[in-house]
Amino acid sequence: MAQVLEFKLPDLGEGLTEAEIVRWLVEVGDVVAVDQPVVEVETAKAMVEVPCPYGGVVTARFGAEGTELPVGAPLLTVAVGRTADGRPAGDGSGAGTDGAKDGASGREPAAEGSGNVLVGYGTSEAPARRRRVRPAAPGVNGRPKAPEPVRDTRPTETPSTPTGRAAPADGPVPVISPLVRRLARQNGLDLRKLTGSGPDGLILRADVEHALRAGDTRDRPDTTKATAAPAAAASGVGTASVTRVPLKGIRGAVADKLSRSRTEIPDATCWVDADATELMRTRAAMNAAGGPKISVLALLARICTAALARFPELNSSVDTEAREIVRYADVHLGFAAQTERGLVVPVVRDAHTRDAESLTAEFARLTEAAREGTLTPAQLTGGTFTLNNYGVFGVDGSTPIINHPEAAMLGVGRIVPKPWVHEGELAVRQVVQLSLTFDHRVCDGGTAGGFLRYVADCVEQPAVLLRTL
Repeated sequence: MAQVLEFKLPDLGEGLTEAEIVRWLVEVGDVVAVDQPVVEVETAKAMVEVPCPYGGVVTARFGAEGTELPVGAPLLTVAVGRTADGRPAGDGSGAGTDGAKDGASGREPAAEGSGNVLVGYGTSEAPARRRRVRPAAPGVNGRPKAPEPVRDTRPTETPSTPTGRAAPADGPVPVISPLVRRLARQNGLDLRKLTGSGPDGLILRADVEHALRAGDTRDRPDTTKATAAPAAAASGVGTASVTRVPLKGIRGAVADKLSRSRTEIPDATCWVDADATELMRTRAAMNAAGGPKISVLALLARICTAALARFPELNSSVDTEAREIVRYADVHLGFAAQTERGLVVPVVRDAHTRDAESLTAEFARLTEAAREGTLTPAQLTGGTFTLNNYGVFGVDGSTPIINHPEAAMLGVGRIVPKPWVHEGELAVRQVVQLSLTFDHRVCDGGTAGGFLRYVADCVEQPAVLLRTL
C-alpha cells in the first residue's frame, strides 16, 4: 500500500532559522526521484535548491512562492509505494490517503529515504539537531497555525517514469542565474515574455534590465509605498513620501549580526598610515614574471596570516557562557564582498597554508560565487578573522564592526599617491590607511598595536615578511 510522507524544510546551515520560497521546481502530481531538487529557497546567506529524500508522487505543496517558512515547517508531501491494484501512489485513485493510514497502522514498513541528507533532515538514521524555530502566525487559542497547503485542482496524472525537474505549464524559462529571477520577481516581470540574448535563448540580467527600462512592468503593483506609517504621521511627514523596506533575508541577517556584535563585543579601533609603494612594486614584479596574476588582496591576506602567527590572541573568539577565550590554530580568513544582495563574508579555509597565487584564485572563485548568489552556507560560516578592503569604495579609512563571533577585523583603505617623507625627503608615495578593530576582552592595546605595526611594516617593506616565513 502507498504511504504519504511529509518533507519538512531542513536546517540549511548554522544560524539559519527560516527561508523564503523562491521557485517551486515540481507541481502537485509530479513524480519525483530520490534526491531530486523540489524547491529553490533563499536564506539569509545563499540561494539553495532543496532535494527531497523520498521518491514518489507529490500530493501537496505548502507555501506559495515568496512565502517565508521557518525551519521544520512542512514543505510538501510525497506518496511512496504502490496501491493495492499495483498502480503508483497518487495516480488520482485516492489511494494516497488510504496509504497514509495503512502506513500509520503498521501494515507497510516505513519508507526509507536516500541517506544523503542536508543538515537537519533526512532518513530515520540522521541525528536531529535542535534549532530555534520562529513560531508561525498565531491560530486558535494562540497556538501556531501551520501553513495552508497549496493544492493543484487539475486532474492528477502520474508519468510512467520519474521525471527530472518539472517545467512550468507554459514551458521552461531559460534562466540560470538566481539573481536574474530575483530581479524579475521583485519588479513583477514575467520572464516568459522575454527573449533571451544569451546562448540558446538564455535570459541574462541585461535582458531583464532592458525590459524594465522599456517599461514592461507597467502593470506590476507598487509594493514600495507604505500602507500605514504611524511614525511618519506622528512626525508630520505624509505617508505618500514614506517607504518601508522589510528587514529580512540577507539585510536582516546583517542587521542582526552587526547589532549582536555591537551589543556583546567591547571593541576598540587603532589605525596607522603606511607607505605601500614597495608592496605595489613587489606585486608588479611578481606579475611581470609570468604566470597567474597576484592580487593586492592576496598579498594583504598573506601578511595577515603571518601577523596572526605572531599574535595568535587575535585569531580567537570568546565563549561567554564558559567565560573562556577560544584560540584557533588554523586561520579561516573571511573577506568582505559587496554584492547586489548585500554584504557577504565568504571564508577562505586554511588561509595560513596558501601562497599568494592560491589565495588569489580562491578570492576570485568565492567572489564570483557571491555575485551569482551561489555561495553555500558552509562557505559563509566558520571564519576566525576577517579582512575588509573598503578601499574599493574609494574611501581612506573606517572603523569596521567585528564579524561576530570573531575577535578582530583588519580594514584596508584605498592606496593613493600622497605626500610622504621618505628617507628624509618629501616625496609622492603610495599611501594606505590600515585600521584594526579588536575585541578588548581577548587582548590589550599592546597586542593590537603590535599586530597592526607588524602588518604596516610588511606593507612598507615586504622583505620583512620574507624574513619571518
